[in-house]
Amino acid sequence: MGLILVGCGKMGGAMLEGWLDQGVPKDSIRIVERSGEHAQSLRDTHDISVVDSLDDIEDGFPADVILLAVKPQMMDEAVLAAKPFADRATFVSVAAGKTISYYQQALGAEARIVRVMPNTPAAVRRGISVACANAKVSEPMKEHCTDLLKAIGEVAWIEDEGLMDAVTAVSGSGPAYVFYMTECLTEAGLKAGLPQDLATQLARATVAGAGELMRQTGTDAGQLRTNVTSPGGTTQAALEVLMASDGIAPIFEKSINAAVQRSKELAG
Repeated sequence: MGLILVGCGKMGGAMLEGWLDQGVPKDSIRIVERSGEHAQSLRDTHDISVVDSLDDIEDGFPADVILLAVKPQMMDEAVLAAKPFADRATFVSVAAGKTISYYQQALGAEARIVRVMPNTPAAVRRGISVACANAKVSEPMKEHCTDLLKAIGEVAWIEDEGLMDAVTAVSGSGPAYVFYMTECLTEAGLKAGLPQDLATQLARATVAGAGELMRQTGTDAGQLRTNVTSPGGTTQAALEVLMASDGIAPIFEKSINAAVQRSKELAG
């Protein structure tokens, strides 16, 4: 299938790298990138076709999928340029806050739309993308989109687009929570007497290692917590604070609710 990538910044670039590593033929991809310097870098690095705008896509190229990876504030312009392809392409958007109805209003009621919320670990192919499609997207095309998104990590589908606000709050914004937790763990280590370098190393390696343990084993997080908690030991002493009624759980709930509300506001 012909694939057009509109915008090749951090997320678009991560996807491109994944597709090429998976063996997607270069001649089936066209990249639209407005930055001349970045466009030339992509040509030099990947020996791939990069054009300035969708108007420059050559006649006859099979534009089966157009993946929109531009910033939300640039989406109006990108969608307007994409409208001539609406009769034949499936549009996949990774822009935060842009709903399926937004694209249908711009591209027409018959347009095939897939809305995706990826997250930043896509840069190392450990992300997760949650996708939602309108009724015009066929099951085979959903499977094709799943294959494309697997290039940057795991993929999940939802039927109810209303869940995207919660998805955004948990996984879209989630990496920032983990990074901040790492900062807090480092700072607590410093206050407990550890030197800066060691506190930083311990916090980063512990968070990364615990995440990898969950990923590789597939074991429930609660069970993993139980496994490392010896009765009456140091871990239990800390967890009695973290799991108290005024501990971390209500803070996370409050934080997620705040992110959900903001996501709804941004979506209009």
